[in-house]
Amino acid sequence: MADKIFENNQVSIVGEIVSDFRFSHEVYGEGFYYVEVAVNRLSNYMDYIPLMVSERLVNVSESYIGQYVCVTGQFRSYNRHEEKKNRLVLSVFAREIEFVDSLDEDVKSNQIFLDGYICKEPIYRKTPLGREIADLLIAVNRSYGKSDYIPCICWGRNARFASGFEVGGHVQVWGRIQSREYIKKLSETETEKRIAYEVSVSKIDFLEEE
Repeated sequence: MADKIFENNQVSIVGEIVSDFRFSHEVYGEGFYYVEVAVNRLSNYMDYIPLMVSERLVNVSESYIGQYVCVTGQFRSYNRHEEKKNRLVLSVFAREIEFVDSLDEDVKSNQIFLDGYICKEPIYRKTPLGREIADLLIAVNRSYGKSDYIPCICWGRNARFASGFEVGGHVQVWGRIQSREYIKKLSETETEKRIAYEVSVSKIDFLEEE
């Protein structure tokens, strides 16, 4: 069962550590820490992806800034309560982490596979230049009855295809994790720069339930 759960949410990223570890939480005496990894995108743009790492995997008291890592794990979410509402917080949960001397340009540096269910009506729209986009929220089962809620974005013909999905539909998604900055309006006079994380979909299948 655990293997099945692991199979439906698979991530591998290769990049450079660009922050020190900061404490996140503790479970049964095991501490978990955040660290940020910069991952190359094809357009020479960097995605900055938060990594959740157990203190049992690496020495979190050391600084690894500038070192390269290969990470496999899962894309996880949890709701953080702030300002009277919940905010979805996403990170890559590291199952294995390996330090490498350099980045191999031939290796795909950012890959994700998800097998889950549509849990919100898809939002289909077009950019001012006419590019088609569909936003999906996919629930992926985790062990102990939990689920991760992963925002996904589809483009072009994938967006048109996904726009017809119904809530509860079973889908499989292949793509990459991307980060993007946006401005959050806090009040009439206050704004805050934040980073959103989502899966940029390269392939999507709709599974007919038997």
